[in-house]
Amino acid sequence: MSIPRLVGIAGSYNRPSKTLALAEHITALIGTRYATETALYDLNDVGPSLGGALWRKDLDRQAAAVVDDIVAADVLLVGSPTYKGSYPGLFKHLFDLIDPLELRGKPVILTATGGGDRHALIVEHQLRPLFGFFGARSLPTAIYASDVDFRDYKVASPRSAARFDDLLSDLSGVLPALGAGIHHAA
Repeated sequence: MSIPRLVGIAGSYNRPSKTLALAEHITALIGTRYATETALYDLNDVGPSLGGALWRKDLDRQAAAVVDDIVAADVLLVGSPTYKGSYPGLFKHLFDLIDPLELRGKPVILTATGGGDRHALIVEHQLRPLFGFFGARSLPTAIYASDVDFRDYKVASPRSAARFDDLLSDLSGVLPALGAGIHHAA
C-alpha cells in the first residue's frame, strides 16, 4: 500500500487567509496520527485562468495541475470562506469544471470559515449538498471556524478541539495510522 494523498483546496484568494490557516491546522493534526502525503492549494495557486475557463480544457497548465491533483487525491479537504451565506463563485466554478464521476466515492473533509457563528450552516446547506451531487463521501464531522477562533491567522480557540478529535476519528476508516505498514511506491 502506498501513502495516501490528501489534497486540500481553500476557496480564498486572500493571503493570509483564515480558510487556508484552518486547512493547514487540520492537515497538521491529521499528520500527527495518519500517514499521508499532502498538498494544499488556494485560489491563488489555481491562478487567473480559472475565471475565464468555460471548460476544463480552457485552464492553463498551472490551474490544470491543481485540478488534476484534486481529482487524483485519495482524500480531499475543502475549505470555503463564507460570503453572504455561501461559498465564493470561483470556488464553485473550480468544481464545475470537474466531471462528477471523478469525485465519486472520494472521502471529503468539509471545512468553512466566516465572520461569525451565524454562517456555520454553510457546511450543511452548501458544501454537503455540493459534494453529494458529485457522489463524494463527505465525512460526518465538518469543521466551521469564525473570526473568534483565530489569532494572527492561526487557529487559537479551544472551542473546536472536540470537533477536531471527532474528525480525526472519522478518518480512521479512511487513512492508515502512522507506522501501519505503509510501503512506499518505487
